[in-house]
Amino acid sequence: MNRLTTSRGEFDLTRFPEDPRDPLRAWDAADEYLLRDLDGIDGGPTDLSGTVVVLGDRWGALVTAIADHHPVQITDSFLSQEATRANLERNGVAADAVRLRTTRDAPPDRIDVLLIRVPKSLALLEDQLHRLAPHVHAGTVVVGAGMVTEIHNSTLKLFERILGPTRTSLAAKKARLIFCSPDPRLPRAANPWPRSYTLPTGIGAVSGLTVTNHAGIFCADRLDVGTRFFLRNLPPRHGREHVVDLGCGNGVIGLAAALSNSEAQVTFIDESYQALASAEATFRANVDAGTTARFLAADGMSDVPAGTVDLVLNNPPFHTHRATTDATAWRMFNGSRAALRRGGELWVVGNRHLGYHAKLRRLFGNCEVAASDPRFVVLRAVKR
Repeated sequence: MNRLTTSRGEFDLTRFPEDPRDPLRAWDAADEYLLRDLDGIDGGPTDLSGTVVVLGDRWGALVTAIADHHPVQITDSFLSQEATRANLERNGVAADAVRLRTTRDAPPDRIDVLLIRVPKSLALLEDQLHRLAPHVHAGTVVVGAGMVTEIHNSTLKLFERILGPTRTSLAAKKARLIFCSPDPRLPRAANPWPRSYTLPTGIGAVSGLTVTNHAGIFCADRLDVGTRFFLRNLPPRHGREHVVDLGCGNGVIGLAAALSNSEAQVTFIDESYQALASAEATFRANVDAGTTARFLAADGMSDVPAGTVDLVLNNPPFHTHRATTDATAWRMFNGSRAALRRGGELWVVGNRHLGYHAKLRRLFGNCEVAASDPRFVVLRAVKR
């Protein structure tokens, strides 16, 4: 746990799920810079008496610090929402002080202050600016924040094109602010998201089908090579069973499992609301009417009852925001083992150099290579 010190008070904050060994803080210099700007480092303080919307607050640091103004937090991340809830409680702030919404929810009708933590995905920023633009007005205060490595000319052009005239601040502690003056008369093109593409041939049950991709998901414009390799090497299955597409993205892995085994009940799990919307749209467009599936926003397998799953299919991420780490994969593997029935299997695809086989062997007591090429490996672990 770390303490964020501001003119508004001191706040004990952690990321989610909380890990005492995690050296990463729940805020960075961009959050601090934005909070100082709201206090008026270059003039008078910002009037926060109207409707305040905070987009992309990664671990709830911003909304916790300004919770007395009852902000609306909009996020694509289930983990960010859980971190926000935990940090509000940790600092004695009432849960209803902050209204939590996802990127798939309708924004407030009127936005008077819009604070934006620039996301890693430029596509997600584009989509959200399009969704928020009709709700800002000429007097709306719009301030973006990010580290200098996160703010590019393309970032500023999005603000200019969708909201209005834009300028940036000087850098401070390698962070920078974006100031935008909304122009309600600005002509805007239609939101280009979601997008669709046709899957290639030679990848099993989903060959040639159409995938729907909402902004911000991994490889939204094409099928990534790791998933392509996984699809070519999925295990043949038959009969009634519960299959989980863990970290589902646009859902093509779970869709392949459903199409190749009509008796399977498939659960799609991701921490991204954009990913789940993509997976559900992809699934609905390619299965018979009445075919059911479950779409779950969660921290891995944490909400799946123990001993209820027959097969987990997983292409784990090896980064969180801009930090490279195997912590997410490790939680996914542990959660999968707990959720699997005896004899149930976890199938994982990953880059060879990540060494997942060692973790799986330590956790399951077994691990075999089901398929490999010079870059990727598909691993199978069985719960004994």
